[in-house]
Amino acid sequence: MEAPGVLLVMGVSGSGKSTVGALLASKLGWKFYDADDYHSEENRIKMATGVPLSDQDRIPWLCTLHDILLRDVALGQPVVLACSALKKTYRDILIQGGSDVPLKSDDSAKELLAGGKLLVVYLCGSFDVIYGRLLQRKGHFMPPELLQSQFGILEPPSAPENFIQVSVDKGLPEIVAAVMEALK
Repeated sequence: MEAPGVLLVMGVSGSGKSTVGALLASKLGWKFYDADDYHSEENRIKMATGVPLSDQDRIPWLCTLHDILLRDVALGQPVVLACSALKKTYRDILIQGGSDVPLKSDDSAKELLAGGKLLVVYLCGSFDVIYGRLLQRKGHFMPPELLQSQFGILEPPSAPENFIQVSVDKGLPEIVAAVMEALK
C-alpha cells in the first residue's frame, strides 16, 4: 500500500482519538487537526446540554473539515485528523465534500483523498470501557450521557474503505505501534 496523505483517527467520544491522533502526528511529523476545534458554537451548546447532533448539525462541520484536508493535501502536507466520523456518509463527506459539483482546482486533491490516500484508523471498544473513560474526562463539552447516541449511529468502517481497526483496550504505545506498523 502506498503511504496515505491523511490519517483519519475515528471512533466514539472517549475512544482516544485526540490523544492518539496528536501522538501519531508528532511521531510522523505531520500536521494535526482535532475536529472538535471546528464545531460551531451552536453544536457545542447542543452537546453540552445533552442534545445529540443531527446530520444537519454535522454536515457543515464535516464540509469545513473536508476543505481543510483538501487544502493541505493539495499543498503536499500530510495530515492526521481526529474526528468521530461515525457514519460512512460522514467519512464520504470528509473525502468527497458536500457538493456534487467539484471545483476544478480540487480535482487532483479530491482524487488523492478518494484514491486510497486516506487511511481510517478506527479506535473501537466496548460501551463500558469508553463510558468509564468519559466519566474521568474533565472540561469537554461532550457529556458521557451522549455516548449511547453515538454508539447508536456508529457504522464501523468496512470494505472497500481503506481502514485498520485498533482496540482501545490496548495501551497508548500499543495503539500507536499498530498504526505505525500499518503505515509501513
